[in-house]
Amino acid sequence: MKSTNITWHDSKVTKEARQKQKGHKSPVIWFTGLSGSGKSTLSVEVEKALYESNIHSYRLDGDNVRHGLNKNLGFSPEDRKENIRRIGEVANLMSDAGLVTLTAFISPYREDRDEVRELMDEKEFIEVYVKCSLEEAEKRDPKGLYKKARSGEISGFTGIDAPYEEPNAPELVVETDQQTLEESVASVINYLRENDYIDA
Repeated sequence: MKSTNITWHDSKVTKEARQKQKGHKSPVIWFTGLSGSGKSTLSVEVEKALYESNIHSYRLDGDNVRHGLNKNLGFSPEDRKENIRRIGEVANLMSDAGLVTLTAFISPYREDRDEVRELMDEKEFIEVYVKCSLEEAEKRDPKGLYKKARSGEISGFTGIDAPYEEPNAPELVVETDQQTLEESVASVINYLRENDYIDA
């Protein structure tokens, strides 16, 4: 069921005005990759680096969001799609508020990521492919999920019995099985500086 009898109310404060007040642009940095690739770890460290440079930011993490906003969603393809749709809408609102928004979600389907990109203004969606071999991600297995998937305790697990569709043309690729965490963070921060999202 869709909402009816609703009207959009414009604000007198624009996104551009909020960005000017904060002194930086407000892109959405979308970290995507396999479970265990390092998305959450990288996003936490990038957020810390931005904070230390007085950049206003906020991080949306896959597991964290499923504790609240998306706690009614499972991991079926349909629920995964809705999970990403909701996060895309929230991230877009945060961008409008003038925040650099970091999201860390497997987001395995290209179509879902592309639909989020379509919500954003031009150049405000920065897709960061956190690239890591399945072998390395499974070796790390920080939550023990690969082990459960291999034993049949979890079905529909990305990389095992559900697909992960690599980005075709991400803005940035960070190879966490080749780069140190410090190098990976520097790659993201340098991209933001070189493309005039931040000055710090």
